[in-house]
Amino acid sequence: MIKTLSIGRVAERTGLAVSAIRFYEEKGLVVAGRDAAGRRRFAPSDIRRLSFVLIAQQLGFSLEQIRTQLDALPKQRTPTARDWARISHSFRIDIDARIIALESLRESLTDCIGCGCLSLSRCKLYNPDDRAGRLGSGPRYLLGDAPNRDTDEV
Repeated sequence: MIKTLSIGRVAERTGLAVSAIRFYEEKGLVVAGRDAAGRRRFAPSDIRRLSFVLIAQQLGFSLEQIRTQLDALPKQRTPTARDWARISHSFRIDIDARIIALESLRESLTDCIGCGCLSLSRCKLYNPDDRAGRLGSGPRYLLGDAPNRDTDEV
């Protein structure tokens, strides 16, 4: 029989509020059992799961993305190093893509934010006649759209 933990003990170990643990349970990120009195009981592995949720959220992952990763882990068993390696590989791909996008954003901020506003004299050169506006609303070039090299000046 697996030793289980009360929700208060899990809150103490993770630093989460009891209400947050209930929220994560409601979202399917952890699954609590119940004792004879109907109180929630958690497996020790849920401390790692909840800690992972906190870290992943700080890295900008959505609860849905986090749940997808946690669903690949064994229930009621502490994840192994191999389990975490598989998850970290998946997250690393996403993080690397975000790093590339942030570096591109950093380089673009000094010249133009790619919005197509035409409010600066530079925009008349970068985005004449608001060509970016044809691609949709918002900062099109920063959202990933590329200027048409045949007709747009950069």
